[in-house]
Amino acid sequence: MPRWPELGALARSVERLLLPGVCLLCQQALAATDDDALICGLCRSRWQPIPPPLCPRCGDPLHLGLACRLCVAWPDGFRTARSAVWLDGSARRAVHSLKYDGWWRAAEAMADAMRPLPPLTGGASLVPIPLGARRRRRRGYNQSERLAAALAARTGGRVEEDLLHRRRETPTQTRLTPEERVANMADAFSASPEARGRRLVLVDDVFTTGATLAQAAAGLLAAGAAEVHAVTFARARQTVG
Repeated sequence: MPRWPELGALARSVERLLLPGVCLLCQQALAATDDDALICGLCRSRWQPIPPPLCPRCGDPLHLGLACRLCVAWPDGFRTARSAVWLDGSARRAVHSLKYDGWWRAAEAMADAMRPLPPLTGGASLVPIPLGARRRRRRGYNQSERLAAALAARTGGRVEEDLLHRRRETPTQTRLTPEERVANMADAFSASPEARGRRLVLVDDVFTTGATLAQAAAGLLAAGAAEVHAVTFARARQTVG
C-alpha cells in the first residue's frame, strides 16, 4: 500500500499534468525560483498587506482617528483577529481557486503570506472554521483545514480539527448584509470541553464582517477557552460611513 509521502508526490505529478508549469492565477510560466508552488512569485507580490494603523483588536484599518465599530459586540475573550492581505485582484482569485475550484494546494502560498501574523507565534493551537456537512461533501475538503495544516507546517503549530463543530447548516454569507450575517451565524457553533483553559487561534480564508469568527469564538469561550484569536488570509474592505 502506498505511503502518504508517496501519495503526496503522486498528487503533485497529477497537478503538473493538469496545470503544466504555469501559475494557477495568471497562467504565465512558473520560474525556477517558484519551486513546487502553484502561484508564482509575481502574483504573490501583488497581494496587498493591510496597512497600519490597525484596530488593536480586530485588525481593521483605523480611519481619521475614529474608534473602530467592527468589533464592539465581540465576546470579551475574543482578543485579536489579523489578516494577511486585502481581498483584491489575484488574492481574490487565490481564494476562489482554493474554495471553489478544488486547488487545495493554493493554501500553501496563502499560508506563506499569513505566517508573520502575530497570533501565530509560539506554536499556536489552530482551530479551522468547520464547514457544514453538505458543503464539505460538495467541495471534498474544508479550505480552512487546508490553511491550518499549511500554517502548522510553517509555524510549528498544531491543528485542532475536533474542538469546534457546526451545530447547523448555514446559508452562504456571500450576499448577506452585515446584520443578516450576524443573524445567520447566531449559535452556529459548539465546542468540545477540550477547549477549556486554552489559548486558541481560529483559521479561516476570508474576514468580511467578522460574524463567523465572532460566533466561532463564542462557542469556544462557552466551552471554557481562556482566550481566542483569529487569522485569515484575506480581508474584505469595509465601507466607512
